[in-house]
Amino acid sequence: EVKDNVAVVRINDPTSKVNTLGRHMQAELVEVINEIWGNSAVKSAVLISSKPGSFIAGADLNMFQACKTAEEVSYLLQAGQKMFEQIEKSPIPFVAAINGSCLGGGLEFAIACQYRIATKSKKTILGTPEVMLGLLPGAGGTQRLPKMVGLPAAFDMMLTGRNIKADKAKKMGLVHQLVEPLGPGLKSAEERTIEYLEEVAVDFAKGLADKKVTVEKKKGLMQKVQDFVMGLPPVRKQIYKTVHNKVMKQSKGLYPAPLKIIECVQTGIEKGNAAGYLSESENFGKLAMTSVSRALIGLFYGQVACKKNHFGQPEREVKKLAVLGAGLMGAGIAQVTIDKGVATILKDTTEEGLARGQQQVYKGLNDKTKKKSLTTFERDRIMSLLSGQLDYRGFENADMVIEAVFEDLSIKHKVVKEVEAVRKNNIYLFQLRIECLFV
Repeated sequence: EVKDNVAVVRINDPTSKVNTLGRHMQAELVEVINEIWGNSAVKSAVLISSKPGSFIAGADLNMFQACKTAEEVSYLLQAGQKMFEQIEKSPIPFVAAINGSCLGGGLEFAIACQYRIATKSKKTILGTPEVMLGLLPGAGGTQRLPKMVGLPAAFDMMLTGRNIKADKAKKMGLVHQLVEPLGPGLKSAEERTIEYLEEVAVDFAKGLADKKVTVEKKKGLMQKVQDFVMGLPPVRKQIYKTVHNKVMKQSKGLYPAPLKIIECVQTGIEKGNAAGYLSESENFGKLAMTSVSRALIGLFYGQVACKKNHFGQPEREVKKLAVLGAGLMGAGIAQVTIDKGVATILKDTTEEGLARGQQQVYKGLNDKTKKKSLTTFERDRIMSLLSGQLDYRGFENADMVIEAVFEDLSIKHKVVKEVEAVRKNNIYLFQLRIECLFV
């Protein structure tokens, strides 16, 4: 669709819950981009996902697993590198409008664009998780990231694979602007947020085309000093050495991907872009054929399978939960449930035990606040869903009761009888047991 001389490309893979870059999507994108360049009325373009919670979650792993040789994998990567390089050097500016997961190849796609806007939604995360699959960013990530966020930050992203929230991404220079998510109205919150993000992105795309918006920003004194220092070969050499030693200490040399990431980055910086891109595609191909990568990808698929709901839709929604026992397990259950928005009663027999349980829940949430993954307001709002008590008040209104008391059969029998006396027939009661096998 073209809006005011801005081509809006909406990405949506109907065959998957998330958008992934596979052969078919890549071919379609190349076709659409060529159409954009061939349309004289188009002055700029916006790339946005119409799929809730997913910009592009990465490359299609099945595409690589179907390859028989490292050379075949490298060829696929080089095609992706070429497409992103064309976008980067495009005569018309491209704006990536990010809402939801922007990972791996999705992030490499975004950083090839001239401008990036992201929503501050909890679902919006950016990252390069390839290392956790025994791989490396293979579509330009090892070459563009160091130039964009600096060598230390780029190494941290690529060698850890950790996700980055939108706020931090802006501070790092991964995105240029943030958009606040909208609440529900006549449409769902997600739909309204995506529509608003598109409006903002189109305005910025028009500004870029009209030269009213500039991508380059003036560098401060500290940035200039940092650039000067990083321009010194001895300094870069020391960084490569330090990062290499840290990787060897942590991995004992058993995981080849981190070392190949360092090699690709170093090649690009010291020998130029062409050598860097070639090193990236060739090393990705070699890694894809290793037993380490295949094992890690198998583990990833196993984790995905475990997260799937194999039991169908529940008969009714659990809106209120009661947990018997404020010990380590009971408090842990309570923390998980309130974090999911479920009002939870935490019951214990003593004030001391109840206080310890509530403190454990608070500490777990407060740790997230310290890591900037939760605001203090969000922490307090979630904590307000927890109520601690010594009696059974409110249990009759609970949709589910979970028994997590001390592993003593007589105590378990006692509390079950007490719950049975106050609960309604339509309340589910679950009992937890800890069994240890000592050999």
